[in-house]
Amino acid sequence: MKLLFITSSLDLTQPFSATPAWWQLLKGLYEIGVEVVATTYQGPAIETLWWRALPNPVQREGDLFKAIRDRAPRSRKAVDTGTSGESAADRLTRQVAQTFIRPKWAGFLEKTLTAQPDIDAVIFLTIPLNHVVGVAQAVADKFHKPVLYYDGDVPASLPTFAGFATGFKIYQGADLSEYAGFISNSLGGADELRKLGARRVDTLYYGADPDVFSPVDLPQDLDVFFYGHTREYRESWIDAMIADASDRLPDARFAVRGRGLGDLKRAQMLPYLSFSKLREYTSRAKINLCVTRRAHASVFASSSSRPFELASMGACIVANPYLGLETWFEPGRELFMIEHEAEAVERYRWLLAHEAERRAVGAAARARVLKEHTFRHRAAQLREIVRSYL
Repeated sequence: MKLLFITSSLDLTQPFSATPAWWQLLKGLYEIGVEVVATTYQGPAIETLWWRALPNPVQREGDLFKAIRDRAPRSRKAVDTGTSGESAADRLTRQVAQTFIRPKWAGFLEKTLTAQPDIDAVIFLTIPLNHVVGVAQAVADKFHKPVLYYDGDVPASLPTFAGFATGFKIYQGADLSEYAGFISNSLGGADELRKLGARRVDTLYYGADPDVFSPVDLPQDLDVFFYGHTREYRESWIDAMIADASDRLPDARFAVRGRGLGDLKRAQMLPYLSFSKLREYTSRAKINLCVTRRAHASVFASSSSRPFELASMGACIVANPYLGLETWFEPGRELFMIEHEAEAVERYRWLLAHEAERRAVGAAARARVLKEHTFRHRAAQLREIVRSYL
């Protein structure tokens, strides 16, 4: 099987949180024998040992747009997760993209599929689908190949939510029916995609590459650690599980690595340095926090990367309430999920006093990942989804 991916980004230096997951998924496909060709919607298409890269046909336009967006003033007002309206700027961005970006993607796909007729399917990977309206239908009509769309941000990306302040509104003005099918990271979000017009929806959860996210034998000099970016959709839990808890446990060492998290009181901010440094920080921590955003935590089995990454590293995980978390891990045996804010301090205090229990939970979590949740598992599931369209 040979697949062509148009990914949101493959540049790990840029602030696209799903990019590490796309690297692992494409690597997993290579490992099970799928030939992967990939390009990007934003930034350079990076060649690796696991896939062949094709130049991004709109890199110049994307870089220009990013430069303008980075210089524009941003509102500090909290995002209302129930407000999905498209702003005038959103509409203008969509219209400009459809005028100037869409024809280039149409030409790129026609040229690529003509030159490589052995490509079995095309997969758009969390790019703004309302920027390329009509492109999937044109490919299907001319080349008779399935074009699939994988949205890895469900439900936050859906019109019923507000999306992220730093991202696009991707569904307004889109035609979901032009795609042969949709793939979603969320089981609970599938019905909403069908209501929006998707002809078929399959679920493909996030996972972890256990070779990348593996434990390191280091002294555990951090008591409670969290890594992530921004407070959006999880403000109260970040305050309760990190800021307030650090005040109530003055003898414990709290540390974070991220940005835009607000005033975390006694918690120490660790330097970023590199993506690979996260494994060291996680292994140094006795307790690792999984603080999932409200959008994902409130819609059943809406997967995100963090639980799988932490579990793959053998971390002792404490999570905020997360609907459907038991789909992947057993609470109380493979991780801990608190039910209310006051429980956080009680759970930390108990875990810090019981090292054997902490390590047993972490080992059980990693064993579960190795059994069911690696990106080789996900790659095999994706291969079967694509086969069902051929």
